[in-house]
Amino acid sequence: MPFELPEDQLEKTENELGAKLPTAYRSAMLKSNGGYAYVGEDSWDFYPIKDTSDRKRISRTCNHILSETESCREFGYFPEGAIAIAGNGCGDQLIFLREADRILDKVSVWLHEDGSVSEVAPDFGAIEKQ
Repeated sequence: MPFELPEDQLEKTENELGAKLPTAYRSAMLKSNGGYAYVGEDSWDFYPIKDTSDRKRISRTCNHILSETESCREFGYFPEGAIAIAGNGCGDQLIFLREADRILDKVSVWLHEDGSVSEVAPDFGAIEKQ
């Protein structure tokens, strides 16, 4: 169940990433941390942003974008600097890519079987998050 995210918790994640997350994504997650969407033929569950403001939120955000991104790196083929923001339950991920110290606005899908990456939306605002 998604819930509001305090700005300071979002900023902690950005500090760990070393870059600001895209504006449309930030806005959506501040209003509703988590959720899902249909993109293409798949249903995607959005990983929450880590929230350590109380015990309940720590528990509800244990599968946050930082930990899920770290898990994806173990698959192999995961793009350098990419950030996993959602999974389809089959190993594929919706990701943001980076260029140096900047996280790009476009949303891409990464296929875990062959490591291919393709753009699915020019920015997060183009996705109808539920």
